[in-house]
Amino acid sequence: MADNKNTYAEEENEIITLEFDDDQEIECEIMGVFDCDGKEYIALIPHDDSDDVYLYGYKEVGDDEFELIDIEDDAEFDKVVKEFDAIMADNE
Repeated sequence: MADNKNTYAEEENEIITLEFDDDQEIECEIMGVFDCDGKEYIALIPHDDSDDVYLYGYKEVGDDEFELIDIEDDAEFDKVVKEFDAIMADNE
């Protein structure tokens, strides 16, 4: 599980650092925020030489501050993945 509160600077490629429970830290580029069933989600690309994309719930909590929310429900996660895949297919 990643730290659920992050801040970011306004840059061309916005980067945040996720800190996991095992003290592992991974820098991620913010790919974008998208809507699925009336909720906002964020897609992150880890800078770890993998093809992974991390998907989290997204909630703004102030100027340049947001929370990442773990998607713990399998059905909700499946919907979010399908929506993300559809968005990516539309952008190709």
